[in-house]
Amino acid sequence: MGSLGDFEFPQSNALLNIAGRASNDNPLDPEEFRRQGHMVIDFIADYYKNIEKYPVLSQVEPGYLKKRLPTSAPFYPESIETILGDVQDHIVPGITHWQSPNYFAYFPSSGSIAGFLGEMLATGFNVVGFNWMSSPAATELESIVMDWLGQMLRLPKSFLFSGNGGGVLQGTTCEAILCTLVAARDRTLRIIGNDNIGKLVVYCSDQTHCAFKKAAQIAGINPNNFRVIPTTLSSSFSMCPKALRNTITADVEAGLVPIFLLATVGTTSTTAVDPLGPLCDVAKDYGMWVHVDAAYAGSICICPEFRHFIDGVEGADSFSFNAHKWFFTTLDCCCLWVKDPSALTQSLSTDPEYLKNKATESKQVVDYKDWQLALSRRFRSLKLWLVLRSYGVEKLRGFLRSHVKMAKVFQGFVEADNRFEVVVPRNFANVCFRISPSTVMTKSSNGVLGEITNSNDISSPRTKTKMGMVNEVNQKLMESINGSGGIYMTHSVVGGIYLLRFAVGATLTQESHVIEAWNVVKQHAHAILNSIPTTQ
Repeated sequence: MGSLGDFEFPQSNALLNIAGRASNDNPLDPEEFRRQGHMVIDFIADYYKNIEKYPVLSQVEPGYLKKRLPTSAPFYPESIETILGDVQDHIVPGITHWQSPNYFAYFPSSGSIAGFLGEMLATGFNVVGFNWMSSPAATELESIVMDWLGQMLRLPKSFLFSGNGGGVLQGTTCEAILCTLVAARDRTLRIIGNDNIGKLVVYCSDQTHCAFKKAAQIAGINPNNFRVIPTTLSSSFSMCPKALRNTITADVEAGLVPIFLLATVGTTSTTAVDPLGPLCDVAKDYGMWVHVDAAYAGSICICPEFRHFIDGVEGADSFSFNAHKWFFTTLDCCCLWVKDPSALTQSLSTDPEYLKNKATESKQVVDYKDWQLALSRRFRSLKLWLVLRSYGVEKLRGFLRSHVKMAKVFQGFVEADNRFEVVVPRNFANVCFRISPSTVMTKSSNGVLGEITNSNDISSPRTKTKMGMVNEVNQKLMESINGSGGIYMTHSVVGGIYLLRFAVGATLTQESHVIEAWNVVKQHAHAILNSIPTTQ
């Protein structure tokens, strides 16, 4: 690279290359788009083909990219060939490969050909579909697709446009939670007055996603009125309706106003499932809004044998899941249904003069700008439509069932090895496991083997020390596995237990990858257990 003042520019041979390519200066020239588009598709196809060659977890150090790239933007154009070369050399090393078949961390961000091509179509059209008139197809396809998907989930008709409800595609669950919380807040404040916002109380469990706390802060809920219901290992970390009722009763007696309950189907740490029916019954007694967050597990509820996990949803006010997690639709695509769309629109609608039009005034169309936080919105329904049409209900169920089957295979490996234990029952395709306390204690020859698992007093100093030792061993195991680059897993801590999460769901994963992943776990566990110092 040469330089001129503060700018950097290619050497003359590169400039000649650019001149040959840039005969048309229009940045949306169809033929140049076709040429470069083919190159990018080939690049991505090769990336998927060779993805197993890369360490799943990026191995770069913080600040690596600043050392590799120029300090300012180029003054002259650069060719797509040059740019893709830099993507390969500089960007790919800094990517954690979520589409790798050896990716078992967090929750999946599953992709597909249909999802990718749908995203490409939406980006190509590049419409800004804030209301019906700005692009009628974007609005109407979204309404149709949301009813299709609601029917696949066997949601009550009250959640569908064919009933009195309706669905909208948000970016993420964070947005869905905030929108519904604001609707619940305003519904109550219209009755008791805005001056009483400090009395509003919201409820969740200690396993609820952190997005809810952020939403409550943004919505102006007093931090002291954010109630967290404790869960226990004995109940598989699901929320207890009795504990919820007791907490609400105490708040009402204190003059506070309960407004919102967030129940979860498939919590982030352990995929725990809250009992929707009993929780909705409690909330109904106090006139509360209930939102069901099924961000991860909602997808598999299209399978009849898993539908029971959302039994009781008929008592809720809203329901959401992320199609970009485990439904082969690229980020971002959160599906939100509400029974009362007017509750959203009363809180989120805007009506400036420059957006007025006859279609909106006719009350015969949906203006999705009034169902979300932002004004502008993407044509997300196009990719979801392509996924539903390209694979159909039957094939989508097959994909999801195959992931559950592979998770069962991994669970079987864990249960067959007496050095390990499954910490909580597996509900879906995520296995929570660890090296068992008895294994660690045997290796260290330190204390009574059953103390950790059998003690009722986990707060005692001796038990805490032993739990800390077990947790430390499992943390070292996870860090060693991820550092190898062969597979990638993440962890959580629930009830004081450090556990490893093995989440199957990457589209390219096959059973052979699960088998190899278990071999990696065994190899690193063997090395770590042999490194534990023994004490007499």
